[in-house]
Formats: sequence, C-alpha cells, structure tokens
Amino acid sequence: MTVLTEAERRNKKQVPSFRKLLKTSKVKLENKLKNKQFKQQSTLKKYRKEQRKLRQAVKDAVSRKPIPLEDPKKKPGKRIEREEEEEEEALPLDMMDEDDLQLLKDLGQRASFLTRDLSSSEPVHAKKRKHERVIDKYEKIPRTLQTVPEKELIHLLPIKDKSGIIPQTREKPVDSNQDEEDQEEMEPEEEIIEEPIKELTLEEHLIERKKKLQEKKMHIAALASAILSDPESNIKKLKELRSMLMEQDPDVAVTVRKLVVVSLMELFKDITPSYKIRPLTEAEKSTKIRKETQKLREFEEGLVSQYKFYLENLEQMVKDWKQRKVKKSNVISLKAYKGLAEVAVKSLCELLVALPHFNFHNNIIVLIVPLMNDVSKSISEMCCEAVKKLFKQDKLGQASLGVIKVISGFVKGRNYEVRPEMLKTFLCLRIKEVEVKKDTEDINKPKKFMTFKEKRKTLSRMQRKWKKAEEKLERELREAEASESTEKKLKLHTETLNIVFVTYFRILKKAQRSPLLPAVLEGLAKFAHLINVEFFDDLLVVLHSLIESGDLSYQESLHCVQTAFHILSGQGDVLNIDPMKFYTHLYKTLFKLHAGATNEGVEIVLQCLDVMLTKRRKQVSQQRALAFIKRLCTLALHVLPNSSIGILATNRILMHTFPKTDLLLDNESQGSGVFLPELDEPEYCNAQNTALWELHALRRHYHPIVQRFAAHLIAGAPSEGSEALKPELSRRSATELFEAYSMAAMTFNPPVESSNSKRKDKVLQGDSFLNEDLNQLIKKYCSEDATPLPLDFTKYLETSQW
Repeated sequence: MTVLTEAERRNKKQVPSFRKLLKTSKVKLENKLKNKQFKQQSTLKKYRKEQRKLRQAVKDAVSRKPIPLEDPKKKPGKRIEREEEEEEEALPLDMMDEDDLQLLKDLGQRASFLTRDLSSSEPVHAKKRKHERVIDKYEKIPRTLQTVPEKELIHLLPIKDKSGIIPQTREKPVDSNQDEEDQEEMEPEEEIIEEPIKELTLEEHLIERKKKLQEKKMHIAALASAILSDPESNIKKLKELRSMLMEQDPDVAVTVRKLVVVSLMELFKDITPSYKIRPLTEAEKSTKIRKETQKLREFEEGLVSQYKFYLENLEQMVKDWKQRKVKKSNVISLKAYKGLAEVAVKSLCELLVALPHFNFHNNIIVLIVPLMNDVSKSISEMCCEAVKKLFKQDKLGQASLGVIKVISGFVKGRNYEVRPEMLKTFLCLRIKEVEVKKDTEDINKPKKFMTFKEKRKTLSRMQRKWKKAEEKLERELREAEASESTEKKLKLHTETLNIVFVTYFRILKKAQRSPLLPAVLEGLAKFAHLINVEFFDDLLVVLHSLIESGDLSYQESLHCVQTAFHILSGQGDVLNIDPMKFYTHLYKTLFKLHAGATNEGVEIVLQCLDVMLTKRRKQVSQQRALAFIKRLCTLALHVLPNSSIGILATNRILMHTFPKTDLLLDNESQGSGVFLPELDEPEYCNAQNTALWELHALRRHYHPIVQRFAAHLIAGAPSEGSEALKPELSRRSATELFEAYSMAAMTFNPPVESSNSKRKDKVLQGDSFLNEDLNQLIKKYCSEDATPLPLDFTKYLETSQW
C-alpha cells in the first residue's frame, strides 16, 4: 500500500465537496450557456459574411464583360510590334539603357500569365490539349460553397442496463427564423409584378362577407364553448374573445362586435361565482398554498380583470355614440354607433339584474341611471325596465338602496327636470315594513338564556337537563343559519324609504307644477302607510291645497285622495282627523270619469272607494254610504262594460259592508226630504229617499256579466240561491274583475256579418267564465233554428266592438 507524503498531498488536486459543487454549479452552468450562445452567434455571423462576399464576387464576375489581353489568332510578330508600341507610349525610353529594356521585354514574355484575364473563353497557348480545354471551362465557372453548419448535440443523462452505461444525446433545435433569413439571402432577387386588383360585384361582395362572418361566428362559438367547458383552465381565452371587440374588417366589424358583446355577457352570467371577489392582502400573497387554491386564485383574478375591461369597453361604446365622434380608423360609420350602443346598454341592463352581488355593480348603476333619462325612448325604457326588475327580485334591499341613492342624486342634480318614468320605478320596491323607533327595542330584543341560579330556583333536575339540551340546539341553529337577519333587512328598507320620501317631499315643495307630480302622488299613495306620524298633518294640508288649486288633472287629484286615505288608514287611525273634504271631492268628481275606451282613472277610483268606504267602515256614516252607492249605479250606465262590472262589484261589497243600505231596493221613501242628485255633499243629498232604478236598466244590458251583476244586486246581493254569483265572480275584488274584463275586451272582436252561422265561428276566446256565458248566448241565438236576436244585441254586433 502506497503512502503519500505531505508534499504530494499538497500538489495533488483536491476533489470539491458536494456542497461546493451545489454552490458553484448554477453559476458555472449559466456561464457555460452564455459562452456557448456567444460562440454560436459568432460562427453564424462569420458564415453569413463569407456567403455575402462570395455572392458579391459571383455577381461582379457575371456582370463584367471579359476583355482578352492576347489574341491567339493573330501572328506573334504583330503582337510583338503592338506591345512594343504600347511600351514606347508607356515608358520613357530616353531614360533607360538598352540592356534594361531588353531584360524587361524578356520578362514580359515569360510572365504574360499574370496579366491574362481569367474569364476569357479560350486558352492563350494554342498547343494545349483538347481535354484540357473542357476542364478549363468547368474550372472557370464560379463555385458555390455549400457549407452546412455542424449540428450541435445536447448531452442527456445516460442510461444504465446489463451491458453497461449508454450515453444519450439529441440534436439541438435550430432557430427557424434564422434559416428563413439565410434562404432569403441565398435566393436571387426577383422583380415583383403587381397584378391589377379585380373589382368584385355586389353579389360576390355579399358572398365574401357572408363567408367572413361565418368564420368569425365559428371562432366566437369555439372560444365560448371552451371557456364554458372548463372556465378555470381556459380563463385566458376570455382575453382573446374580448380582443375581437376591436375588429378592424369594415365588412363585418359592426356585426362581429355585437356578437362578441352578447357572447361575453352570457359567459359572465354563467361563469361568475355567487360571491364577491376581494383583492388579496400582502400576507395572503406571501403564504404557501395548495395547487388547487392557487389555480382558483388565478381564475378569480383573471375573471375580475377581464370583467372590468369588458365593462370599460361597453362604457366606451356608449360614450362614442353620445359624443358623435368618428375615430381615425373609420371602420365603423356614425350611424352604426347607435346600434352598438343599444347592444352595449342591453348587456349592461342584463348584468345589472343578473349579477347584483358581484364586483363593479355600483359602477353599472352609475352608468345605467343617467340613461334612464336618455333622449332615445328605446334606451330609456330598456334601462327603466331593468331597474324595475332589479327592485322586484331584490329580497334583501342592498342593490335597491344603491340604485335609489343614485337616482335621488341625479334627480336633484338635474333640478327635477327628468322623465316621470324614473320615479315610477320606485313603485316596484319590495318594502312592506320598516323600523319603528319605539318598537325596535321591544320587537328585536335578543333572546336571553337562563342562568344556572335561575334554573336551580325554578326548574327541577330533569327540566334543567332538557333546558340545557334545548339551549344548545338553539345556539347551533343560530350559527348554522345562512339567511340574512331581519334586523339588517329592516335597516336597509328604512334607509331606502327615507331617501324615497325625501325625493317626494322635495318635489312637492319645489316643483308642484312639474310633470313628476303624478308619479310622486302615486308613490305616496303606495308607501303612505309607512310614513312617520310626525309628517301626517303637514302632508294632508299640502295634498288638500293641491286639490283646491285646480292645477291638477283629474287623475292627479284622484292620486291625492288615494294618498290621503292611505295615510289615514295606516298609523293615522290614532289621529282625530276628519277627511270630509276628500269624500266630498271624490263624490263631486265621479261623473268626470272617462267613459271611452281608454278607461282612464277607473282603477284608481275603485281603489279609492275601497280605502275610503270599506276599510274605514267604522268612520263612515250610513248617509254617506247610501249617496255613494246611488251615484255609482248612475255612473255604471255611462261607462264601458268592463268599468260597469268593476263599479257593480264595488256596490255589491258596499251592500255587504253596510247591510241597512238595502232600503235603496225599496220603492218607499225613508224619512223626510227629497233626493237631490245635483248636490255635491254626500251627507245632505237625502239618498235614503231614492231607489236604484238603474239596476233594472242594467239588467237589459248587452253584456251578460253586467246583466248577472244587476240581477244579483236587485235580489239583494245574496250569497246563496239562484241569484247568487259563481265563485269565480264573487271571490274576486272589483279591481281584479275590471282588469280581467279589460283584457277580455281587448281580445274579443265581434264580426260585422249579419249571418248567424258566421257569427259563431268569428267569436274569439276571452276569459274562461266570460266564454261560458257567450257560448250560451251563441247557442241560443246563433243556431239554425234559433230565435232572432234582441234589438240591442243585434245593433251592438253590427256597429260596435268591445
């Protein structure tokens, strides 16, 4: 065994340890890679430089014309003479000796090959062999050097088997761009011949456009289906789809952009999660997480960013249309901007309704609210309908509160010069109860559990055991409850309603002659039962002054009456206020009701009568009820059948509510005095001294349901017996019957033909129980052996329409 000395150990190269190799391996590998790349670039540059020089030499040799210095056909004597002449011209012979001159001539003859032109086609010496001439021809042709760069090998990890270690290598891929550049340099330059562009006919242009459009549609469909199939993996394709919003082909630009806008809107509605995505904190970003969580985070970040960019694109489309500016590209005409803007607004409305919980919902609200007051009627209606839909489906009230705040600020900023439709959207709010300051402490007290001492005093051992288990279960149920608390809901509804009432009161105070007044009065009528009692007196005074001013239309005055009675029927029961002036106003103006096909105001009148008489039955005197029943029967003679049905249904309810009013069905007068129909005071018109003779006239009405109601009231409005109404008529309110027969009147169009057989086929379908009565009439009067129609019914069928 050999023993090394200390000197040998010092001289011997030490093998680096594994740790040192780990430290230095990364740096060495990077340096080695940089050196290798530098060598490759330098060799390629040298190779390209040589190739350029060779090509340049070949071009110069081909373009230059060969001029042979020696003519082999001429005699050598003449050649010598010519050379002598040239030498005499070129050299100053006076200054040279004869010996030197002779030496130069000898050298010139021997070294003639130095000045010979290499490109000459024939050899200088005629004594050469024939095969040498052929070889010279090939020798004189310029050669192209085909030098292929050596393939570089990458050494891989070796494989070990039974035979031993097998080294593994593979070729390094060559950059295709560099190869293309080399090929372009090698190829000779060709002259580019511009062909004249053929003009397409209109049919060919349309076919070409259809083809392009189909390709774009297929591309959009492929991207959308890929995103829907796996949103988390294909979230980057949203960007590719959104980039098609900048389509530059003028033939299909507008259509493609519309398709992309709608496709993205549907995609966002489908793939958006049911929660709001918040930005990550620095601590969350720095913590290590699983791959699944990281993938989900990347999906959420990509979704939020693309959704934001999409909303910005929609906003820009609307702005371009509003500003009426054509961009530099001129791909889209000024007329096409409106169509694009409409599609953008429609998409914004869909997202407003479908994603109230997601990010940037407030930004959408800020975009939509000004468009509710747009000059374009279609866009304004679209936005108003979207806001109404949002109010109807918003159960908690968070989204509704955001919209109400923006609308209130917008109306105030425009000095109340906005469309009435904006304020009519408030009627769709789902607010039925609000916080009352006095009762909140009593109603919403949190339930307290019993202490151990209280249990020990009051309960037995077994009862304490059951009580403990019950309290534990109650706590678990509270924790597991996912629905929003009632307190939060009431708080949001209260804040929303406060903003609504502030808007209404501002308009009543500052803009009483504004076109917004009907919408304000209608809104106050709906939410009057939720108004604070402190405002009741002032509000009733304002409403009465509006009625007395005479500036309101008939419908607006009806809204004032309705609002006043809604206030008094709710919390206003506590107040000692006599609304006699409102009763008088309604009684006086009943005959102003529109009797034409528009039926304006009938529904509001029916609602007012229900609030004024039925719901306040204890505060209404018998004289007042008799006067209203008599006037309503008179009014039923003048209006259309659907309005008559609603009025007679109201009379039926009043006769049930005030049983003593059946004296109007008697011919004998009660008490002293004479009925004064022209008097506008219902308390003093002596209605007890008249009879409802109008019901006998209505009994012969051409409409079967009016006939039935009239016969029912003449019989005293019984609930049983032959004169009782069917359940489908008796269970409906007056307003519901009016609306049902209004729709039936719109769909029922009797024919003008006088032939009985044709009439039966022409009758259209209306309400279910209405059709039953009409079918009975048709069977009675339209069969082949039927009796002739009554005079009034025949005249109606020939001259008028429902």
